[in-house]
Amino acid sequence: MPAAKAGRQSIKNARRNGSSRTATRTSIAKALRSVDSGDVETATTSVHEAIRSIDLAVRKGLMHRNAGARRKSRISIRLNKLQNA
Repeated sequence: MPAAKAGRQSIKNARRNGSSRTATRTSIAKALRSVDSGDVETATTSVHEAIRSIDLAVRKGLMHRNAGARRKSRISIRLNKLQNA
């Protein structure tokens, strides 16, 4: 019986977390694309949105705290390189 309940819970959790996980990945990809495009203003706004999205994912437990910090750091480094260039 416990395995059946765990299966039901995993389906329910996947359904609940799927849209948030997809939104987080999309915002990260959008930020990276905008940084690569070279437009500083667009890149700045999209990176801030991505950081907000990563923080929300960490708060919800969709992403580990250290993984979120690592992703934010790497995106910020790319943005800083663009702004200083």
